[in-house]
Amino acid sequence: MPKNSKVTQREHSSEHVTESVADLLAHEEPVDYKRSVLNVTGETWDKQKDGEEELDAENRPAWNSKLQYILAQIGYSVGLGNVWRFPYLCQKNGGGAYLVPYLVLLIIIGLPLFFLELAVGQRIRRGSIGVWNYICPRLGGIGYASCLVCFFVGLYYNVIIGWSIFYFFKSFQYPLPWSECPIVKNGSVAVVETECERSSATTYFWYRETLDISNSISESGGLNWKMTLCLLVAWSLVGLAMIKGIQSSGKVMYFSSLFPYVVLVCFLVRGLLLRGAVDGIMHMFTPKLDKMLDPQVWREAATQVFFALGLGFGGVIAFSSYNKQDNNCHFDATLVSFINFFTSVLATLVVFAVLGFKANIMNEKCVVENAEKILGYLNTNVLSHDLIPPHVNFSHLTAKDYNEMYRVIMTVKEGHFKELGLDACLLEDELNKSVQGTGLAFIAFTEAMTHFPASPFWSVMFFLMLINLGLGSMIGTMSGITTPIIDTFKVRKEVFTVGCCIFAFVVGLIFVQRSGNYFVTMFDDYSATLPLTVVVILENIAVAWIYGTKKFMQELTEMLGFRPYQFYYYTWKYVSPICMAVLMTASIIQLGVSPPGYSAWIREEAAEKFLLYPTWAMAILISLIILASLPLPLVFILRQFHLVSDGSNALSVTYKKGRMMKDISNLEDNDETRFILSKVPSETPSPMPTHRSYLGPGSNSPMEMSTAPNGRYGSGYLLASTPESEL
Repeated sequence: MPKNSKVTQREHSSEHVTESVADLLAHEEPVDYKRSVLNVTGETWDKQKDGEEELDAENRPAWNSKLQYILAQIGYSVGLGNVWRFPYLCQKNGGGAYLVPYLVLLIIIGLPLFFLELAVGQRIRRGSIGVWNYICPRLGGIGYASCLVCFFVGLYYNVIIGWSIFYFFKSFQYPLPWSECPIVKNGSVAVVETECERSSATTYFWYRETLDISNSISESGGLNWKMTLCLLVAWSLVGLAMIKGIQSSGKVMYFSSLFPYVVLVCFLVRGLLLRGAVDGIMHMFTPKLDKMLDPQVWREAATQVFFALGLGFGGVIAFSSYNKQDNNCHFDATLVSFINFFTSVLATLVVFAVLGFKANIMNEKCVVENAEKILGYLNTNVLSHDLIPPHVNFSHLTAKDYNEMYRVIMTVKEGHFKELGLDACLLEDELNKSVQGTGLAFIAFTEAMTHFPASPFWSVMFFLMLINLGLGSMIGTMSGITTPIIDTFKVRKEVFTVGCCIFAFVVGLIFVQRSGNYFVTMFDDYSATLPLTVVVILENIAVAWIYGTKKFMQELTEMLGFRPYQFYYYTWKYVSPICMAVLMTASIIQLGVSPPGYSAWIREEAAEKFLLYPTWAMAILISLIILASLPLPLVFILRQFHLVSDGSNALSVTYKKGRMMKDISNLEDNDETRFILSKVPSETPSPMPTHRSYLGPGSNSPMEMSTAPNGRYGSGYLLASTPESEL
């Protein structure tokens, strides 16, 4: 051993000298590097397990191309909410003025947090469980909570795909089955179905023919066999798309991600050619600037940004974990975020072009019906002919002529006007009828399409688009479950995927009862919002405050080859956590203020009625929130008090193929250094929980560890170095 080494100095000096691990290793005698292990704690090296982990990393699937990956992220983030939630919020919250808070919050919350999830997934190359166990074992519950939320969302989301499949197959007939009310025989007399006559043909088809809905959540009514078969088909599609991982789902994404854009563009072109389309679009984008001062508008915009990008579900992390280390995930985050935004705007244009056409149709019908009432009053001398302007022609009555006649009658008959039962028939009133969710897709839009030329073709295209939008999101949601579970527990991909789909189908039967729609509403309102908000806040804190924003920025610099903008430093450290905390507080207040209830369809009244959840349903509702959040405190307590191992109490050094591979674990508490700092952008860290690099007394900087692409969990080797020696 060289005479000037610290070890030799200790032997010839009474002064206390402490060596770092790197010092000791730098002067080790030559060894059989294929078998050598340094184990500081005396734990046995599991050679078989280590080999399996290396092999697993080397065999980790990868996207066939960058395009396939981008389409997967777009397919996941662009879902049904872009088509039936964003347009409703836009109309409700100030039209064009709503785009301002949405875009601001997309930039200061959505983009930074989306970039964060892409970066940690790509860097660590594991699903959500492995990523957060690696970054902060005590917050490892984040990954398990994400899996549970994905499961809850997947349960009811696939039911919506099932509904779309039912409408898709029903669209192959002319006329469309929801275009007219059914005729029933009452003895020898044929009459229109009462429930349909009192509502509308599309409303009747949705509630009675499709859902066969009960009057309340307490009335189960048994299984709806048609919806049960459709749910089985939906889970079969998801299972087939997922069974081979990204090898199968990546190919599906080429169609499921691109086809909706083809349909939206076709609908936009067709919609703009319809009479009244411009009225709908002008109504949509006329800004109501006073709405921008309403805190509720900002809360709803933040919630929409949050869910539109799929933050916290684990799907974003899962998809990015199959990327190469030197992939420019900052570009991906920016591209996908703004494609998502422009897709929402495109869908809004389509929806309101079609709803503008529908509003004109409904307004004309209103004019005709009320003109007949006026003619009846004129023939029975209830109204005088002198009240009718001379230029009005009842055989070609326009909306403008009717409104003029309506105002005259209202002025003259002011005391008895209500008894006449006349409607104003204003186009603005029709356009202001807000619809969202299933009400938009399965009632309002389907009604508008019945007036299209070649309506079955457009109906087939529309519901095929919904199926593909839903399928793209479901693949991402299921990846948020399968990827972390397969990575963590090493189960067989095919077996687990099939088992998960079968189990989800069986549990999902509660959604295809006659009362199933009410359970869909419950899960949609309560199973994800609050738990996911907490999950994303903890993700942000884990990276920005526990690991350290400066270290994370350094990691990104080494991984990407350039330093991200300082904008991200401040948003991750201060802006995003504060905004998310405000959003969580607002969500809790909203849950407390809003009565826990649902909109029930009452058959006898042929109308919707708001009902409160019964006690047992409230218990389920509360259980959903608690169960989804439970892994967070549970894992923290178990690891804080060392009730379960987090794999953080061993320091081992392995020699592999002439280079050194290190697994440095938690030698000291209260430290942030968990990422392995690389020197080459394409290098891969070990995703084992590396809590703190060993620091010798008096040393202020941790050992730098570098990993090359085929390391223990990557695709190369690990190379360790210290300021004193190069290993």
